Amino acid sequence: MTQITNHNSETPSFATAARIWVLIGFTSFGGAAGQIAMMHRMLVDERKWIDEQRFLHALSYCTLLPGPEAQQLATYIGWLMHGVRGGLFAGLMFVIPGALIMLGLSFVYVYGQHVPIIIGLFFGIKTAVLAIVAHAIARIARSSFKTKLLVAISIVAFLLLFFFNAAFPVLVLGVALCAYAAQPFSPEAFGPTTSVADVPSQAAPWRATFMSIFVWALVWWVPVIAVAFLLGPQHILTEIGVFFSKLAMLSFGGAYALLAWLAQEAVAVKGWVSAAEMADGLGLAETTPGPTILVTQHIGFLAAWRLPAPFSQPVAAALGAMMTVWATFAPSFLWIFAGAPHIERMRSNLRLTAALTAITAVVVGVMSYLAVWFGLHLLFAEAGWLQFGLLRLPVVNVATVDWRAVVLSALAFVLVMRLHWSLTRVVGVMSVLGALSLAF
Repeated sequence: MTQITNHNSETPSFATAARIWVLIGFTSFGGAAGQIAMMHRMLVDERKWIDEQRFLHALSYCTLLPGPEAQQLATYIGWLMHGVRGGLFAGLMFVIPGALIMLGLSFVYVYGQHVPIIIGLFFGIKTAVLAIVAHAIARIARSSFKTKLLVAISIVAFLLLFFFNAAFPVLVLGVALCAYAAQPFSPEAFGPTTSVADVPSQAAPWRATFMSIFVWALVWWVPVIAVAFLLGPQHILTEIGVFFSKLAMLSFGGAYALLAWLAQEAVAVKGWVSAAEMADGLGLAETTPGPTILVTQHIGFLAAWRLPAPFSQPVAAALGAMMTVWATFAPSFLWIFAGAPHIERMRSNLRLTAALTAITAVVVGVMSYLAVWFGLHLLFAEAGWLQFGLLRLPVVNVATVDWRAVVLSALAFVLVMRLHWSLTRVVGVMSVLGALSLAF
């Protein structure tokens, strides 16, 4: 659980880093791709607090984990810079602002209120996110594509995801295993073969690892067990805690990979929400900062709203949302604080490095897929898929194109790609323009 010093970059003070984590927490729109792009821009490009290689290594590991990879990446980087307190603060600040906003929007949702200016602000932010994601994809691709094989892996990953809806966990694991096995036979295919100089020489202490597992498993499960003891194992809050804890262990591939399972369990089996309400929750999650997987918070909110006893509806709904967020995100701290020290000390292992490098190439393909998916739904009111057996093709209704989104997105691309404006400046300007565009 000790801090690993980042020798290649100047580590900021904890107070300085804390301010940036709070800023990221309130401005991390656009789902995992947008949030990874934002952290890359703010931490690697603008402030150089962490070097490119360390960022991509951490991203590759987090991609292998269940749960929200962007929040885990923030936790990992915070831990790299300031140990456990840094990781804990970064991980919490990545979630709390979005969770609070989502809670407020859920109350607005059930009481049937609408705030047009807020809708406009989020609309403008979405157009900024599209440009920011595209810029991050280009930056990460330039730094990680050391060989033609890595380029090919990224392209194939994009094609399999986009046209064949490939299972993300299977794709990542398959590529990692192939790269791990192939590295001794073709080491140059995965980039430089020299070991990393600043990797700690001593093995990570297993006693500390087991202590981390024990402590963070306790932190994860104590609230769920306490609720079960106080309210009973059949109470809705207990069911929410257990259900979303299972989800946290199985949620590979991000929020969108979970939609089918969520629809089956939360809608068809448990009847907590309707399909339309789940879709509305996804829309709310997409317009708030923080992970898109906060859609689960809306589901937990509505489930407790409908079964509030012995509380009032507002209190029960707020507790349901809090339990959902806890069960969804608490496990991430276990995965990072127990696993990251070992991953850092294995950076000199060339076979593991090859596997993680290949995963980074897959991540570029995944981010490209998410950027295209996000762009289609931003620019067109009607966008979907045509299925031909295993093959699927995107289809849009050209008549539903949103010209305001087209114009604002083009402007955001100019600000980011050509004028190289800072992230916060772009987001601020585009949010104001988004509000103005919907007002007229």
